[in-house]
Amino acid sequence: MDFDTAREIMVDSQIRPNDVTEPAIVSAFMRTPREMFVPNARKGVAYSELEIETSPGRALWTPRDTAKLIKLAAIKPSDIVLVIGAGAGYEAALISHLAETVIALEETDALVDAMTQRFAAVGVDRAVPVTGPLAKGLPEQAPFDVIYVAGMIETLPDAWGAQLREGGRLVAVVADSGALGRGKVFTKAGDTLSAREAFDACPPRFAAFDQKPTFSF
Repeated sequence: MDFDTAREIMVDSQIRPNDVTEPAIVSAFMRTPREMFVPNARKGVAYSELEIETSPGRALWTPRDTAKLIKLAAIKPSDIVLVIGAGAGYEAALISHLAETVIALEETDALVDAMTQRFAAVGVDRAVPVTGPLAKGLPEQAPFDVIYVAGMIETLPDAWGAQLREGGRLVAVVADSGALGRGKVFTKAGDTLSAREAFDACPPRFAAFDQKPTFSF
């Protein structure tokens, strides 16, 4: 399969038509081999308009949803970015072409070791995988200019917002009461986060951040 051609078709059919035309973002997608971040059995559909599970509880989103959330983050070349639940590392690799440094947070050493090897294989040198609990973020490395959440969530841990720099942005797809989610950007001002909604999406979710059931009598 000609992955270079497939990558161009993905950008021209799934990313540009969905209002993501910024040259830096388009270049990041063109420079990042998506096929390297999916299981061998799924490489043939790496550039299709599909969500692809990369490990239990982790998946690549459709290219459209990933591109729109990255655009929403408004990442600058001087930014330090934390990717929460980085999984195979595709989003962190993309963002590494836009930011100064990316820290890719995952919960197991196995995922972090695999990411480290994958980044070396594709020449990503501005993204660093680290192990830690997702809900706690990475306080020892804070503050961050951007926090990118790589799974749909229902609840937003206070720890994440606390680790943003003043004026920093947290981007996530937040589930509503049904199955649909909304891409949102939360901007830090003092001790508060102001939210702005941008687009509809329903990517794979992080079940650990579902709302806990409540009971009434």
